[in-house]
Amino acid sequence: MAAINNMIRKYGALDPVFKQAEYAQIPMAVVGIVMKFFQIVISIAVGLAAGCIPVVGYNIGAGRKDRAKKLFTLLLIAEAATGAIALIIVETFPRQLIQLFGSANESPYYTDFAIRSFRIYLCMMIPACIDKGTFIYLQSLGKALSSTILSMLREIVFGVGFALLLPKFLGLDGVLYSMPVSDMATFIIALIMIRLTYRSLTKEDMK
Repeated sequence: MAAINNMIRKYGALDPVFKQAEYAQIPMAVVGIVMKFFQIVISIAVGLAAGCIPVVGYNIGAGRKDRAKKLFTLLLIAEAATGAIALIIVETFPRQLIQLFGSANESPYYTDFAIRSFRIYLCMMIPACIDKGTFIYLQSLGKALSSTILSMLREIVFGVGFALLLPKFLGLDGVLYSMPVSDMATFIIALIMIRLTYRSLTKEDMK
């Protein structure tokens, strides 16, 4: 968030519209709202995954790796559904979402940037929710190192890296694209971890 805020401040000052003093606070205010909505959705994703932890622990302890694997499948489906619902909302009703935060008297620049921000910044909600569910599920299997590595890749390597890199080529829009690009890059790695997790649980079932 610190990296994103710094890039918004830097490249917003270079934007033809937002470099004007009367509009200078718009990018920061809008992205703050978008981040808040993102955190609400991710909180749901975290809750779904956290609720699986005691169930996974019980079944692993009982030697029922098959149940742990089925629960993983259900979790991934639930996470994808959560992300899909959030995606439909932000892509279909961005104006209504902004109005919830009191934009009725704001300038057209505010509304236009807010709509664009919601649609770009949150366009990868499905992979983002699956990523978060995978991180937490790996913890429930005792794979803390794998979970930590994935989380650090998402938040620091990709999250900060793309937030610093993309604006150099895309300007202020590059800040918006940094979130979905980070989520997608993490998702590619998460898919590998998901496959390995299924394989390990299947091997345990066969023993």
